[in-house]
Amino acid sequence: MELKFAAREISACEFLARCVQDLPKIKRRLLLAVRSIPPMKYSLLTFFFLVTSLLNAETTITLSGVHNCCKSCTNGITKAGSSVEGVTVAAEGKTVTISSKSKSGAKKAVEAIMAAGYFGTSDAAEEKSASSLSTAKPAKKLTEATVSGAHLCCQKCANAMIEAVKSVPGVTEHTIVSKASTFTVKGDFTEADLLNSMNKSGFTGVVK
Repeated sequence: MELKFAAREISACEFLARCVQDLPKIKRRLLLAVRSIPPMKYSLLTFFFLVTSLLNAETTITLSGVHNCCKSCTNGITKAGSSVEGVTVAAEGKTVTISSKSKSGAKKAVEAIMAAGYFGTSDAAEEKSASSLSTAKPAKKLTEATVSGAHLCCQKCANAMIEAVKSVPGVTEHTIVSKASTFTVKGDFTEADLLNSMNKSGFTGVVK
């Protein structure tokens, strides 16, 4: 807005006084300018901010019942989950919290933690199927099986796994030891029972 004054020198105080007098005109012109914006632009702006908010929203998944008996377990959990870009992982006791910039990132982090030999029950409906993959196999009678990929970083881990395996109906022998990458289970048992018992103790693995 132009302020036209007489062609003479005026003081700063007089200039401010004249601006104050013109405030009503300035307000009216601003209001007219805002009203002149088409309604469609408002809608587009609202849509833009909504999409931006959704894109920036974090996805959080909580896994419960995860085996985590020592510092090495905690490090293993956080390392596996954090290997996915844009994901942060916090492991406190048997609870693991996964925060990701996307749902796909959170899902990949859950899968990475399971691949590291841990198991937990998810609070997210979309991830329940992912966290129960190892229990979805049909019942299959076995007299001997080799389990690989289970997390056994220390004797506490081994003891917990031993208790889980011994509780499986029909199991008579096992070769579980600390830091083992594989172990053998013998007896007359089902693959489903073995995996379910491992899962309940916070472990998972591949049975062959």
